[in-house]
Amino acid sequence: MATRSTSTSLLSLPAQILGLGCWLALSYAVAWFGSQFRPGEWYAELDKAPWTPPGWAFGVAWSILYTLMAVAAWLVWRQGGFRRNAAALGVYLLQLLFNAAWSWMFFGMRLPGLALADLILLLAALGWTLVLFHRRSRAAAFLLVPYLVWVLYAGTLNGWIWWMN
Repeated sequence: MATRSTSTSLLSLPAQILGLGCWLALSYAVAWFGSQFRPGEWYAELDKAPWTPPGWAFGVAWSILYTLMAVAAWLVWRQGGFRRNAAALGVYLLQLLFNAAWSWMFFGMRLPGLALADLILLLAALGWTLVLFHRRSRAAAFLLVPYLVWVLYAGTLNGWIWWMN
């Protein structure tokens, strides 16, 4: 019986570390982009959901989530790179675009309805990413679960603001 070989074993340790660094850099670049659009006075004056956390909680949560997202993508990437995982990593990159667009739409353009539509697309792409990642690495899919939960939670906050303002 032949054993299944994965490309992971073909990657040197320096290549794996470089790969992780690239996924972290991409993830943090999306975080940096989103951070360019600050809540400001406009947001302070909105009617917000009673379950809205304090402002500092968003930075803490997103810092953890972007790290988990990067590690999840890296785990999939290690198993054959983009060639073998084009669909999974492509959809992952798509959800990152929706993620980055949300801050621009919500805080930058001050359009909570458009941001909510983007968030729905983000959820669809994230759900698809989870399914595709699970086929390659259960650990990678597991690492995306907190992100999915947070985006669902953020959707309730965004929805409240859109509906009540």
